[in-house]
Amino acid sequence: MSDVCRTFRPRSVAAAAALALLLAAAPRFAAAQSEPPPGPAPADDAAASAQSKPSSPLTADLMYRLLIGDIALQRGEPALAARAYFEAARQAKDPVLARRATEIALAARQRGLAVEAARLWTDLDPAAERPKQVLAAAGGVAGSKGADDTDGELKAQIEKALAQAAANPPALAEAFLQLNHLLSQEPDRAATYRLIAAVAEPYPSVPEAHFAVGLAALNTGLKDIGMRAAATRAVDRALALKPGWERGVLLKSEILAKESPDAAIEYLSGVVKSESAPKSASGALAQLYVEQKRYGEARAVFQALWEKDKSAREYEFGIAALSVQMKDWTTAETLLQDLKSANYGENGVVEFYLAQVADESGRYDLAIERYRALPEGERAWQGQLRIAAMLGKLKRVDEARRHLNELPAVTLEQKVQVRQTEAQVLRDAGDNAGAFAVLTQALDAHPDDPDLLYDTAMVAEKLDKIDVAEQRLKRLIELTPENAQALNALGYTLVDRTPRTQEGYVLIEKALKLSPDDPFIQDSMGWALYRMGKLDDAEAYLRKALAARQDAEIAAHLGEVLWAKGDRATAQEIWQSQLKATPDNALLLETVRRLAP
Repeated sequence: MSDVCRTFRPRSVAAAAALALLLAAAPRFAAAQSEPPPGPAPADDAAASAQSKPSSPLTADLMYRLLIGDIALQRGEPALAARAYFEAARQAKDPVLARRATEIALAARQRGLAVEAARLWTDLDPAAERPKQVLAAAGGVAGSKGADDTDGELKAQIEKALAQAAANPPALAEAFLQLNHLLSQEPDRAATYRLIAAVAEPYPSVPEAHFAVGLAALNTGLKDIGMRAAATRAVDRALALKPGWERGVLLKSEILAKESPDAAIEYLSGVVKSESAPKSASGALAQLYVEQKRYGEARAVFQALWEKDKSAREYEFGIAALSVQMKDWTTAETLLQDLKSANYGENGVVEFYLAQVADESGRYDLAIERYRALPEGERAWQGQLRIAAMLGKLKRVDEARRHLNELPAVTLEQKVQVRQTEAQVLRDAGDNAGAFAVLTQALDAHPDDPDLLYDTAMVAEKLDKIDVAEQRLKRLIELTPENAQALNALGYTLVDRTPRTQEGYVLIEKALKLSPDDPFIQDSMGWALYRMGKLDDAEAYLRKALAARQDAEIAAHLGEVLWAKGDRATAQEIWQSQLKATPDNALLLETVRRLAP
């Protein structure tokens, strides 16, 4: 019987973290250019200090506002942080804090607050150029009419601001670079494009003006052929005026990627061959490779960058992260040990990777040792949970449960994680009844917790409690109607474990619309079509799923479909290939024994 949990089989923690960190290290245009992350601005004003502490005495109230700002940034709430820093700047009359408030507000798309903060900044430091650039780009438009009013007040204000900035070319260029950012809250992206194209028209020799038009076109989504052509013309003109310009190169690659990732890869591959190519182009190329699951080529990009500059540890880290994704444990561990010796990274990030490498390569005692040594913080908490998992893999289940019960779980999330981990340890040990009891007790304490609802349903299915599984999943869907994974899990359960194939198919179809590239949902669709007798369609979905994710259960399903179609040699080949990688998978073994004993 198929393991319905496959739809949510947790991916490698190390691999997931590797990709997240890799993408952070090699940001694409949309992240790096149109939405800069909150934080200190570049040092482009001599009058503005790089430090973030105010020059005024720290009163208790001021300290409180600064603390609120710092905590908000850490929690990913830049709008709240910008407001806190603005209030602190106004109270302390400090240009450094006004600067920080301005930049964070811009990053958070708080246009009105950005204008307020920039005005305060320029009042406190009249010599600073940056706030004047922000105000010129904004054109005093905060609170004015929408971008759709291209013949009205908004267009006139922007045109006036650009005309005033025209005497200072750097200020004019910066104003155009800020335009999309300051208009980002306008709901009609097509109207915003028309507005920016109109105000840019008088400046045909300014590359930043064409850049602004291209970015505005990109922000519409480029679903229209005419808009794609407009975006391409604009960025090509910007690059003709300013060859090799980093922003232009990245914008062009983003525009190309919207229609064809391969075209963007081809373009960037040509760019990076130039000695003067910006390093960010290599980063964008590597990210495109990662998105296409071409990890070896992505690693080669980072390798080439590192060979040119061995002091650039971020490239070494990118190579290590991709080596983890490729399960090249030897290379990953060698590089991570070198990074650890160089004290690279913060908060134990490298140490966590090293623990994960030991974890995934089956050296569980070493993994426990490394997890225990992690410094305090979120990674240390995750490490404590993984210690229990490692103890379970070493058949020390009672010790694992004692370890979990001794953890100082404080938040609801931590309490749920502890019970989830305990249940997983029991499941891995074959004690599904024990796991069900743990999860049911946790769900009694935390009703409607989505993770507990899902996990309880999965274990209930293993215990043939199909009614309980269905009940839990339906409740989860009530709470999160657009939850593709919950829809898929319930749909697959109905297809695989009940006669209600058509009902399950409808749920899987909805899940696939929400998450069309998920290989496990594609697998469910293929299995549903097989149960409905549509073998050719089933094969197409299952082949696509297996190409995206080499998984034993997808292979079992594809082999069964091919077997039913009479292509038994290919079915055997697929099964045997997967058995080499996962010889203990229950569904794959059952399928092979049933069909080809």
